[in-house]
Amino acid sequence: MTAPVFVDTNILVYWRDSSEVAKQARALEWLDTLWRERRGRTSTQVLAEYYSAVTRKPKIRMSAEDAWRDVQALVSWNPCSVTVDLLNRARAIEHKYRLSWWDCQIVAAAQTQGCSLLLTEDLQDGANYDNVVARNPFVLGVSEEHMAYAPAPKSTSRYRGRGRPRTRPPRSVATGRLP
Repeated sequence: MTAPVFVDTNILVYWRDSSEVAKQARALEWLDTLWRERRGRTSTQVLAEYYSAVTRKPKIRMSAEDAWRDVQALVSWNPCSVTVDLLNRARAIEHKYRLSWWDCQIVAAAQTQGCSLLLTEDLQDGANYDNVVARNPFVLGVSEEHMAYAPAPKSTSRYRGRGRPRTRPPRSVATGRLP
């Protein structure tokens, strides 16, 4: 798939968190692919959250200079800025999906940048927000990306729906046949 992919803060943080070996490896795999294919997208909100997290988390504790170098490198992804238009879009998303305000801004930024895929741990895996599919990158592998865009299979229930009952002609009690 060649669509742009929006990367949320937690993926960038795991990229630098050596205490989470498996998640760090998966984050690195995703980021390497997105850098190589020039499909990575993010927002200034994400970059600010990333800088704050990696310079303050005791497990990571990057120097401000190293964290700032990462932010400067990620600026090449042309991050979406928080604008009045983005806030208006986020507000519409909030009304429609009832997400947290910060998640609404992330989804709005992904939509603004034409992303089909949003890599995040913060939203329901597989949820579709007006053609932006949120996927957990620690569940979805890079090689499985094409599966992120496929419609989810419909689950079949063994229970009858609670809607309006079906109307059928009455059966004759005596014969069990229709009259």
